Amino acid sequence: MRHASKKFWRLASVVSILVLAIPAAPQVRDSKRSNELNLAGLRPGHDKLVSPQKIFRELDRDESITDALLWGDICTHRELRVEVDADKIVQTVTVDANYKPEIMAKCQSIVMAPSRLKLLATGHGLQLGDPCSRVLETYGKPESKSPSVRGSEQLELWLYSFDWAGASVPQVMEVSCSASSKQVVAVTLAASSL
Repeated sequence: MRHASKKFWRLASVVSILVLAIPAAPQVRDSKRSNELNLAGLRPGHDKLVSPQKIFRELDRDESITDALLWGDICTHRELRVEVDADKIVQTVTVDANYKPEIMAKCQSIVMAPSRLKLLATGHGLQLGDPCSRVLETYGKPESKSPSVRGSEQLELWLYSFDWAGASVPQVMEVSCSASSKQVVAVTLAASSL
């Protein structure tokens, strides 16, 4: 063999030994993994009570709920429920498509405008009525899925835990998907475990 060929084969042997000896890099767990910081413009664990009162003053406040603040839109049947702690800091925010007011109203199309419905979206733009596939696209695979029922409606609850993002962010998000329409019907974001 020629001298140059021997050098090439020695170098190739050393490189192949090194490649086999170095462990493979760990795989990224989920490239689409995202956490959520706010829902309806509110950040659980950070915002004070004045935030929802200022943002949602045009919605009707339902005084019959004593353990939470509830705003409802009689035209779109959307509701916003906010729970606060003793220091008036928002702990849990829920948006739901199940608001059933006692008084029904005839609503103008301006009231049902998409810009009004976007008030109740997540920071990543997920809204009530979106396809459940959008939840997967935005947040990745949930930690758990479980069946549930609301009245006669079959739901699937998707639970996301954000403890991997640090203690200063909301820790849990629950998304309710309708089993029949495959649409998002409720979202809850909480500062701590539900």
